[in-house]
Parts: sequence; C-alpha cells; structure tokens
Amino acid sequence: MKHWKGRWLVGVSFIHTVFAVVVFHEVLMGVLQRGLFDTVGTDPMIGAVVWFVLFGLALFICGLAVSALEKSSSGPLPKSLGWSLLALAILGVVLMPASGFWLVFPPVIAILARRSEAKLSAAVGGSA
Repeated sequence: MKHWKGRWLVGVSFIHTVFAVVVFHEVLMGVLQRGLFDTVGTDPMIGAVVWFVLFGLALFICGLAVSALEKSSSGPLPKSLGWSLLALAILGVVLMPASGFWLVFPPVIAILARRSEAKLSAAVGGSA
C-alpha cells in the first residue's frame, strides 16, 4: 500500500464535505435558495459554513495532486509538501483542537518519514 497519502486526503475531504452537508444543511439550503451570487454578505455563520465547504474542496484538490505525484514518481514526495501540510495541520489544531485537522497528520508523517528513509538509504548505499 505504497500510494495511500493522496487517497487519504481525498477521503478526509469527502468526510469533511459530507459532515458540512449534514450538520449545516439548513444554512447551505438557505444559500442555494437565495442563489449563489453574493449570498454570504456579512453573515458570519454563512461565511463560516461556506469556508468550511470550500476548505473541503481545496483539500480534495490537494489530495488529487498528491495522488498524482505518488503515481507519477517512484521517489518520495517533495519534503516541502510534507512541511507545508504539517504547518497547516498544526495551525488548524491550535486554532480548533476539536476538529478534523488531526486527520492530516498520518499522511504528513508518512511523507516526512519516507523522505528521511530515502535519504538514509541513499547515504548508506552510496558509501558501500
């Protein structure tokens, strides 16, 4: 199960979006009933729900990109990707400890650990 990190992020984004639809159903229906254009206005609840849904979509796009990177390369994922996702997850957990940001840590740890293992293997193999 080598290529799971992108699928993990897509799965988390799916759960995130389904959660939004279930928990914020009334708010989302109100947005749809008023039409999409300029429905957020100054209502903080609608704004929060819209950002919640948009973050799920952004995480889905990120998951697709990570999945494509995993499939197209035999090497480890870029370390910058792991560090960026780690920073995002830490910030999310600090701001909202009771959230799904914790679910970003498994692929982040795998990305950063895999990168370190590859460097170690190269160093050991190169010196032999």
